[in-house]
Amino acid sequence: MEKQMTIKLDYQTVKNLKQPGRYTDALVKGLHIWVKPNLNKYWIFRFTHNGKQHNTSLGSFPALSIADARLKTQQARDELTKGTNPVAAKRASKALKQAVETEKVRFKDFAHSCIQTKRAEWTNQKHGDQWEYTLEEFAYPIIGEKFLDEITMEDILEILNPIWTTKTETASRLRGRIEWVLAAATTRKLRSGINPAQWKNYLQTILPAPNKIKKVEHHKALPYRQVPALVAQLREMDSMGALALEFLILNASRTGEVIGGLRSEIDGDVWTIPGSRMKAKKEHRVPLCKRSLEILEIAKAKDEDSKYLFSRNGRMITNMAMPMMLRRAKVDATVHGFRSSFRDWVSEETSHSAEVAEMSLAHTIRNTVERAYRRKDLLEKRRQLLNDWERYCNIVNENVIELKAA
Repeated sequence: MEKQMTIKLDYQTVKNLKQPGRYTDALVKGLHIWVKPNLNKYWIFRFTHNGKQHNTSLGSFPALSIADARLKTQQARDELTKGTNPVAAKRASKALKQAVETEKVRFKDFAHSCIQTKRAEWTNQKHGDQWEYTLEEFAYPIIGEKFLDEITMEDILEILNPIWTTKTETASRLRGRIEWVLAAATTRKLRSGINPAQWKNYLQTILPAPNKIKKVEHHKALPYRQVPALVAQLREMDSMGALALEFLILNASRTGEVIGGLRSEIDGDVWTIPGSRMKAKKEHRVPLCKRSLEILEIAKAKDEDSKYLFSRNGRMITNMAMPMMLRRAKVDATVHGFRSSFRDWVSEETSHSAEVAEMSLAHTIRNTVERAYRRKDLLEKRRQLLNDWERYCNIVNENVIELKAA
């Protein structure tokens, strides 16, 4: 078993190490010197990325000094802070360098290198993840292994045609990303000629304009003044679908977040939704009001052995359960539209900040000022907001415009 210990490393100490093993630097996190049985010594940076542990070699001692090893480690840690895996970046850079030397570069290798380079300018890791996802999902199966100078317009059309009218926004962004990668390749003299992903005066003459395909349809929302009357109706229905819908309204949640909710996600009066069920793929904490906790208790009593928040015979309710409640209540609105009802109420009836409202909706913040608030999730401020929303939803029916009103 290798010896492992933490010591303050300096030149003389490292030079005198004779016992094989790994010695961790006490000054720079993740840096250690690996003494092999033959007493050759190597600088190693150990780190964790996306839950997995990695080791990357920085160089041998004494060819690489301890000062340079610490500098390289800090640079790698800076990449981690930006969401970049330094091992993957190193491999991509090496592959690209070798490919450039032979003037034959595969699209996938070059695209990955481009993304790692652009991550430095993105303040949100999500941008890089979106680039990687769309390219891997749609582009790489067709042109990933092709050399940059072999990619043609026919290849681009093969990628875009299947999704151009069904996933128009995704397809349009994907086209722009491919165009950018190929433009960078042209700049590096890895290909020449017209960019096959170019829109203006090129693909524009073949594909329909994205903004002409279909108009964006917004989810129909119930005016917020009518929400309390609906909540009163839901409480009279006494069904699992009605409980789930009231819970969704009170917490301004999305359908998938609620119907996939697990009892294990509740800790006291906080519901933690994992990133896998969130639109932005980021964990979201929801402070639950008194009525939300009552709803969960009622739902549990109706199906005691289930792992889900809302279920029938141990199985989570379907995504049609809540729309059916709206039909029974004769309400012309969508389930998702209650998020808009909530947002309108915040703007028109309260003094709560837009930042807190947007964070309650788990929206991705694009504004630079608002984004600063993302460093914390403002749980207590959101708790105050949702408690106010609960009180509003409990207004007696006489003070609410009837549902049939315009």
